[in-house]
Amino acid sequence: MTFEELGLHPNILQAVQDLGFVNCMPVQEQAIPHILYNDINLVALAQTGTGKTAAFGLPILNNIACSTDNVAYKTDDKKDMLHTTSSILHQTSALIIAPTRELCIQIANDCKKFAKYLPQIKIVPVYGGASIEQQIKELKKGADIIVATPGRLIDLLDRKKVKLGELKYLVLDEADEMLNMGFKEDLDNIFVRTPQEKNIYMFSATMPREVEQIAENYIDNPVKIQIGQRNQGSENVKHFYYLVHQKDRYLALKRIADYYPDIYAIVFCRTKVQTQEVADMLIKDGYNADSLHGDLSQAQRDHVMSRFRLRNIQLLVATDVAARGLDVNNLTHVINYELPDELEQYVHRSGRTGRADKQGISIAIINLKQKKRIKALENILKKSFQQAQIPTAKDVCKKQLFNLINRVENVDTSNDEIDAFIPEITKKLSWLSREDLIKHFVSLEFEELLKYYKDAPDLNVDEAAENEKQRREDKQRAKLKGKSSRQRDFNKEHFATLCITVGYKDKIVPQRLIGMINEYTPSKRIEIGKIDINNDYTYIEVSDDGAEDVIDALNGRRIRGKEIFVDYKDLFLQERVKKTKKKETKQKKRR
Repeated sequence: MTFEELGLHPNILQAVQDLGFVNCMPVQEQAIPHILYNDINLVALAQTGTGKTAAFGLPILNNIACSTDNVAYKTDDKKDMLHTTSSILHQTSALIIAPTRELCIQIANDCKKFAKYLPQIKIVPVYGGASIEQQIKELKKGADIIVATPGRLIDLLDRKKVKLGELKYLVLDEADEMLNMGFKEDLDNIFVRTPQEKNIYMFSATMPREVEQIAENYIDNPVKIQIGQRNQGSENVKHFYYLVHQKDRYLALKRIADYYPDIYAIVFCRTKVQTQEVADMLIKDGYNADSLHGDLSQAQRDHVMSRFRLRNIQLLVATDVAARGLDVNNLTHVINYELPDELEQYVHRSGRTGRADKQGISIAIINLKQKKRIKALENILKKSFQQAQIPTAKDVCKKQLFNLINRVENVDTSNDEIDAFIPEITKKLSWLSREDLIKHFVSLEFEELLKYYKDAPDLNVDEAAENEKQRREDKQRAKLKGKSSRQRDFNKEHFATLCITVGYKDKIVPQRLIGMINEYTPSKRIEIGKIDINNDYTYIEVSDDGAEDVIDALNGRRIRGKEIFVDYKDLFLQERVKKTKKKETKQKKRR
């Protein structure tokens, strides 16, 4: 279906055509006629980036435009118009609620583009992190449509600066995100302050039980539309996972970034600390990267986002919370440096690429223990994940080299100012043959890259060998745990002793270790006992049932740039004894 066939207000249709829109996207084709011609409530399940703003924005603008200049379209003949001459003052007819400042601004800007030829309609965004006085000033001029974040809207309602008595349309965009961010009470507060007679349109990328509960409590007999399967990701996204050792996760990220020279991606981490650490390492290693997390001020956040949208940043390292509502076009990749705690959140992450009929790639960097989570994701998304091999050093160098050659082939050579220097340059390089000239050129451009990758190891995991190693370690751990259990029965203790390969020389203090354990194992309460810090290693007692969680969470992390390793004390000492014996044997052979 085309937008012209919808029977939109001529001024709206003109704005849509200016934007280059011709054919409706599936969610638009299903939602717009319902909102445009029927007095109904609507619940729509559609992946992020599928054109939802136009799906509710266009028909709402159309209905307000018709009311404002009293132009109505008959439902049985979409082309007929009834003209009268009265006008309506700016009373708030529509309220659109979004979870984040970024999405709020994006929706308001899109609606203003749709209303380009409707100057009589006023659209006002209100959100936290900006001057409330300025927003109040804008509201006093009148607002036909208010686009708001929940917290700022409640603040304005409490100050009686927003009047919703004439509200006809209430939109909840990304309802699942709002509930994930803890806005349930705010939404309840807002609903009770709106008129009972209104149309409610709820849009969500996933449909967890909490969203269904909102629909059941507040939306009477909604029409339900669903684009794709429930909780399904975008059809335009291919899903890959790379299997690496925990300690090699960052090296794998760099290898992937190097293999895609034109990469434009969001790298998702689980915590603020990890996000900043990964971003700092990427910047230090020369990548165009930056971080986005909750510890940034609004001014810092806006600066980072501005640079990212201009593509001055290629790799944006972000937490799920900080990236919510982030609307950036043309992302080539989404990289899951860590899988999210809630696997449904993966749907939101991957949905940030593969938009507007473009292909996107979603990557998960995992270790062997996380492989079962890939199966769970496949069940949620109803899609297959393909295991990919981390590119070898040769693969990366070849890809980078031919990317450069393509750029050389396609470079614009029409600059006349360069022509004046060509004879002198040609004379200067005349002693070089064609092959030597190319070799000099490539060597100059790739010296650092070739040097870095000269002895780079293969980062791919040999699953068969690792499974066998894991089986032996599990067997050994079972023995040790059985021994500690007997000891525990004797002295009523419930702790396992772990060894962490950092100590005084790394400026480690107990508070830092406890903080890391709490940070990286947020879903589990782990008791901590005695902490014994030595020069280059630390023994720490943790509750027996949480020992494996701490080992998995901390292994391969970094403290002050140093990678750390964690294991049971007994296994660690056994490994140290083995290494010492090997070293002594080698020394004896040399003698």
